[in-house]
Amino acid sequence: MSEKFHNELLELKRNSLEMAHLGRSMLRSAADALVHHDLQLAESVSSHKDEIQQSEIRQEEHCYHLIALYQPMAKDMRTIVCTLKIIHASVRIGRYALEIAKIVQDIPKKPSPSSVMSLPHMTDLVISMLDDATRAFETDDLSLIRDFSSRDDVIDALRHSIFREGISHMMEDPKNISRCTHYVMVARYLERCADHACEIAENVSYMISGERIEIK
Repeated sequence: MSEKFHNELLELKRNSLEMAHLGRSMLRSAADALVHHDLQLAESVSSHKDEIQQSEIRQEEHCYHLIALYQPMAKDMRTIVCTLKIIHASVRIGRYALEIAKIVQDIPKKPSPSSVMSLPHMTDLVISMLDDATRAFETDDLSLIRDFSSRDDVIDALRHSIFREGISHMMEDPKNISRCTHYVMVARYLERCADHACEIAENVSYMISGERIEIK
């Protein structure tokens, strides 16, 4: 394959990583805005909506251009397919971040049950999975994603724990219903972001090895 193609492929990877980092940054900021009830930070997340959508269009078109022009095969083709998956996942993560940012604006500023339960810890774990998945894509290092199944199990357990704790707070005081319902939804969004990290990891593994794996 020509040197020009491989230079373009490297550029595509760099741009898709920037997009993944944008989605990750939006999620981090939205979660922090929720914990600290920072309306300005939540608004800054919303300001990236157009940016990530336009990036999706540009990167997808770049992928299709490379396929049509160079007709890549083997790992080169798998890299482009993996990139498309990362683009899709980044947009979804960004959308979940936008939903969390909206929740921040809906929750009144007052002390929250049990300091927003385990959401900060859950966020940290999800962010670490996103970081490792994109780092594996960047470096071809599969060791970064080998434990994703167990890490995803922890995320699932945290979501169920937050759901049970939220129900408990609702039963103790009906005034907590609205807030805790929001927290349960945030936990669901975070779980879905972890699922996207797993999907990225699956595609990175296929890109590198040519063998499909399922993380569950």
